Amino acid sequence: MTEVSEEEFLIKLLDVVHKLSNIAKTQSYRFKNKWDEYLKPLNDNPHTIRQIPLDKKKFLSDIDYRIIVLKNVENAIVDGFHSIKSLLETLYGVYFDSELFKNDFSEEDQLVLKYLTAQQILGNLIQYNKMDHESVPMKYNIIARNYTLIKLKGQTDTEVIDSLKKLNITDITIADLKKIMNEVKSEGIITIEKKGSNDFYELNKEFELSSEGKKRYNQVLQPLIDFPTGFWRSFYNIRELNVTLDENCTHQDFLMKVLAKSATQGYAPVHYVFKNLVKYYEKLKDEAK
Repeated sequence: MTEVSEEEFLIKLLDVVHKLSNIAKTQSYRFKNKWDEYLKPLNDNPHTIRQIPLDKKKFLSDIDYRIIVLKNVENAIVDGFHSIKSLLETLYGVYFDSELFKNDFSEEDQLVLKYLTAQQILGNLIQYNKMDHESVPMKYNIIARNYTLIKLKGQTDTEVIDSLKKLNITDITIADLKKIMNEVKSEGIITIEKKGSNDFYELNKEFELSSEGKKRYNQVLQPLIDFPTGFWRSFYNIRELNVTLDENCTHQDFLMKVLAKSATQGYAPVHYVFKNLVKYYEKLKDEAK
């Protein structure tokens, strides 16, 4: 990896902040626009991602302004998590019980959509799912996490329990799981067989909508359900900052330790990097006094 100077790093940081500023602007606008088109009657105040105003010249020359911008990025990172959470809470807490949902989709499609939504959002965002177990009822959470394996080869109850532990869900017992999975079975989603002392789960029903349901889904729900994955993969990706700093860089060891986290995509590492970049530039400012 090529070494960069402190000044070259600052330019790279500006490029990343500019990228994040653009993503926040475009993604937040699309999310709010689609929300207002469809879900506003159920919740007129979803959590949105704040804007990140950026004066490039001032960012490079004014350390006070740079700290303000970096704090704003740090807060926008948190907004992203809460915007996904507010979407899931609205869908599972309000929408799926609403007349709007029942009028737009047949009973069969309603059943499928509750599972499909969890699979599309939680199934794609394992990191998010490790942080939030409350927004989506557990049966949908469990199927979202295990859908592919249950579909391809089936899963035992102990395998499902082990998969939930990887999501930091540790309070579900085998007895709890059996009760939940029997409910899922009653909806025709899975079959349950005995294999020795274990229950064995296989998929009985693909998450396929009717042609009319698919058409309506594409119009009103898909843009909202696609938002979390698209936002997460673009906004929580700052690999450009995974650089080696030359030995003349102030507090090189600290900054290198912070920037090493940028090699990993996701909320936690990106939040860590920007939180500590704020600390870094605040320290430089104090030392310059």
